[in-house]
Amino acid sequence: MTRERNLLVQRLGLIDYEPALAAQKETEHAVKLRLQPDTLLLLEHPHTLTIGRRGESSSVLLDEAQLKQRNVTLFETNRGGKVTYHGLGQLVGYPIVNLSPDREDVHRYMRDLEEVLIRTMADLKIDAFRIDGLTGVYTPRGKIAAIGVHIARWVTTHGFALNVNTDLSYFDFIVACEGEPVTSMEQILGSETQLSEVEDRIVARFAEVFAMRVEMDSCLQLT
Repeated sequence: MTRERNLLVQRLGLIDYEPALAAQKETEHAVKLRLQPDTLLLLEHPHTLTIGRRGESSSVLLDEAQLKQRNVTLFETNRGGKVTYHGLGQLVGYPIVNLSPDREDVHRYMRDLEEVLIRTMADLKIDAFRIDGLTGVYTPRGKIAAIGVHIARWVTTHGFALNVNTDLSYFDFIVACEGEPVTSMEQILGSETQLSEVEDRIVARFAEVFAMRVEMDSCLQLT
């Protein structure tokens, strides 16, 4: 039987992309050396566009001056996927997890992240699902969560972005992933949902899917 592992949850609130990336790198190093348990960073970014390993700058439809005028920053990253948007009202999760020795399967990890989000959406009365051949979580109204990860020596970084109360007009500035329509929880439910409520459900479902125990001093443990 696989031994249950601890999950340290750190809620960073609103944080710029660059310091969040530095926090990921620092955490990745600690998790890799087993100086820190598997960790889930939950946060919100100001308006940011990121280009993944399969992305191209041509998928960003505004030039540098236009992005600056709208207070949007642009970063190239080593995560998988193409171009995506991060912004206010969007819940971003960066799991830094050591998949070794019992979960060394990239495909399984991606499907597990999708499962966490699908179960979370079910908790919040939203019908969400996978689409074969695509990565992310979808609803009848469009894509609600993007996933892009990086794995080195079986330690994961980057993660998922869930549109909660997101201003979807910012997706008009990019050709997102496969060009599919996007949606948000707010658009589907007709009202805003507190990010903290969604975080609580994410934590519970992440611990469930990955068979982990949430450390009580880092986050309220849910039942």
